[in-house]
Amino acid sequence: MVILSEIKFLKRRLNRFLKQFDDCIKTAPSRAHLRTYVGGQVKDLPRKSIEPMALAAGVAPRTLQEFVGVHRWSHEGMRRRVQEIVMRDHADEKAIALIDETSYAKKGDKTAGVQRQWCGCTGKKDNCVVSVHLGYATDEFHALIDGDLYLPETSWHADRERCREAGIPDEVAYRPKWQIALDLLDRAMGNGVRFTYLVGDEAYGNVPAFRHGAAQRGLIYVVEVPKSLMGWTQRPRVVVPKSTAPTGRPPSKPRLSPHAKASRRVDRLWTRGGPSWQYFHIKNTDKGPVVWEARIVRFHPSDDGLPGEECWLIVARNVLTGEMKYFLSNAPEDTPAEVLLHVAFSRWHIERVFEDAKGQVGLDHFEVRHYLPLMRHLILSMVSLLFLVQETQRLRGKKPALDCAPGSRRHRSAA
Repeated sequence: MVILSEIKFLKRRLNRFLKQFDDCIKTAPSRAHLRTYVGGQVKDLPRKSIEPMALAAGVAPRTLQEFVGVHRWSHEGMRRRVQEIVMRDHADEKAIALIDETSYAKKGDKTAGVQRQWCGCTGKKDNCVVSVHLGYATDEFHALIDGDLYLPETSWHADRERCREAGIPDEVAYRPKWQIALDLLDRAMGNGVRFTYLVGDEAYGNVPAFRHGAAQRGLIYVVEVPKSLMGWTQRPRVVVPKSTAPTGRPPSKPRLSPHAKASRRVDRLWTRGGPSWQYFHIKNTDKGPVVWEARIVRFHPSDDGLPGEECWLIVARNVLTGEMKYFLSNAPEDTPAEVLLHVAFSRWHIERVFEDAKGQVGLDHFEVRHYLPLMRHLILSMVSLLFLVQETQRLRGKKPALDCAPGSRRHRSAA
């Protein structure tokens, strides 16, 4: 990432970058506020909430508060422009869609979407706001390109008066996080963003509807699943009852044959034997190479007790720590194992993006409570981060692979 103290030498480039968003903001005063807000986010400030950014720029904090909360400008257009810039400058036929959520610890009960829930930034159940995000990654680039607020069902969606007090429109309703993720994909793809692969952690990979949704959108997913996932390495026989039910009575559902083998957890598929372990060099780090070994087999995950569509199951084990990970993928049968492992372990991109977004541009420094300024802050943070990522690549002079070497070494060992 660009050294933030160098940004003072990049003011001209920042102004040129932000001109790409001028048609999203019609008035000169609001365009000036955009430059103040983004300029504050990319400066070396200890805190990047509205007041310190405004004071550093020599303007009244009230002006930035009104910019994000009252002024009429198109944050939807700004989000679309971010996606257009990414596709113009970084389109790649092997691009990966990154799905993940992040959290922001908050006090009180007035901030839109806040409630006591699992908070990743504190590592425990805590009072926080959660947003679901879509990232875009290639071997040489990564960025956030969309995000949306998670609105809890009971404490917010069901209390529309509370929603109105926080400025949440009536049309904004509860959606499970996996549905938000699919909606983000639809919006990006509708704006011309193209992906080949998709990755997500087990909170998303464990939901059959999410996997099916990704496949229906033409994406090759490689998603993490919990070790408790059930399924079969060989498709069991399913009995489909004949349509002889009396009128008015629902037909009987398909069921497993009485002679079918029971499904098994993915961490208990083999007590001995099984496929050979294959070694894969995942990436290089400051501490040395990261190497995992994997077993890769065809698999039918259990979907409501019945076998789902055949896919790949990847069982991976860190050769140094023994840590285990499990992945499902709908990749074609002739997909090389190196590709599956490369995509599976590309989730580090979204972790790095969140780290940079919070550490470099203050994604989690917002102090607004209402829905509109909160959503605008998320989008402005995407703009600021995109500028820093592009400037980092320019200053390096060449676009090297960020960290990951896809399956550059592989060999087999005995099971």
